[in-house]
Amino acid sequence: MFQSFIILLSLAGLLSYINHKFIKLPSSIGMTMLAIIMAIPLGLLEVISPDLFHQTCTIVTTLDFKTLLFDVMLSLLLFAGALNLQVRDLSMERKSILSFATLGVLISTVLIGFLIYGTTSLLGISLPLGYALIFGALISPTDPIAALAILKELGVKKSLESKIAGESLFNDGIGVVVFVSLVNIFTMSDEGVGVGEVISIFAEEALGGMIVGVLLGLLGFQLLKSISDEPKIDIMLTLVISMGGYALCSALGVSGPLAMVFAALIIGEKLRSSLAFSSEGKIEMNVFWEVLDEILNAVLFVLIGLEVLVLSFEWDYLLISALAIPLVLLARFITVVLLSKFFPDEGDTDPAATAKILTWGGLRGAISVALALSLDPSPYREFILFVTYGVVVFSILVQGLTIKGVAKKLKVTLE
Repeated sequence: MFQSFIILLSLAGLLSYINHKFIKLPSSIGMTMLAIIMAIPLGLLEVISPDLFHQTCTIVTTLDFKTLLFDVMLSLLLFAGALNLQVRDLSMERKSILSFATLGVLISTVLIGFLIYGTTSLLGISLPLGYALIFGALISPTDPIAALAILKELGVKKSLESKIAGESLFNDGIGVVVFVSLVNIFTMSDEGVGVGEVISIFAEEALGGMIVGVLLGLLGFQLLKSISDEPKIDIMLTLVISMGGYALCSALGVSGPLAMVFAALIIGEKLRSSLAFSSEGKIEMNVFWEVLDEILNAVLFVLIGLEVLVLSFEWDYLLISALAIPLVLLARFITVVLLSKFFPDEGDTDPAATAKILTWGGLRGAISVALALSLDPSPYREFILFVTYGVVVFSILVQGLTIKGVAKKLKVTLE
């Protein structure tokens, strides 16, 4: 596993250099695209040299994408993403963020689930409604990792950036809880999982994660403040808070992603407003987390690209994957419009443009792939994994690559 990670890290560094020097695409897009391009000739090895092909695939399978993301990288990525967000900006858009991150996930899950179920039924492809809804749950949350990586280079209006970033940071924790609940209902029905139990799990995970996150943020800041003259130790403490806090959440059975977002928001806000920390110390903190964020994002998006090596290619999978892309976008658009009607933003001068950019800017990413990989073996697992991968790659490469042009056309950029 260590050797595989070193190879992956080396590939990420090399592809980062190629992208920055020659291709000059946003990092997440360029890294994913280069990894997929690199995987195509590697895939041909299966015909030429099966043994070498399987050795190559070992790099991907040994690392275990799901474990690497959820147990190692996610806490650091979410902490880094939320650390520099302004609580005041998020608070101004709290109505939109809260509705999109909760009701939005639920509505989108149902819409996508029934659309996929209806489409597969019309094509004569067997997919139970339960698994269609599970797919809806794992693909509904917009991914904070992908969204934040694109937003850094986008330059949209501050209110819109806050909506996209805030929704992406908060809805992944909600999405994971919805996904786990549906998996329990439809694949473990013999154990008698009821609606009451699902609501209880949801409340425990979500509310528990928020409470633990707030406590970690407040306690963490007091520790940082007590040694404000030692920036390097402060940085080490933030690592302890993010990784140790995430492990604590796993032990307590609450949402680690939500806890990391709340903890980082509190620490970041208090650091910016506190006079106890020198400007040099604040700069060192920001530089460390920005560099770590860049490294982890590079590794993550390369791994997403390389996952194509372990997919099972079937014509049915390709067809549904192609159809799922517009269906997911349609469900996203309907969800955004519905929530905008019920929870209107009084300061939004062009709701139609906002709905369009929120639809096209609702990127899917690593979390969706990891959730698909977490499914237990079944006749539908490979199908769901392939369709999920297709939607995610389209989201990162096509939506991510064109979102700046769409934003300019809709006149929601700062330019």
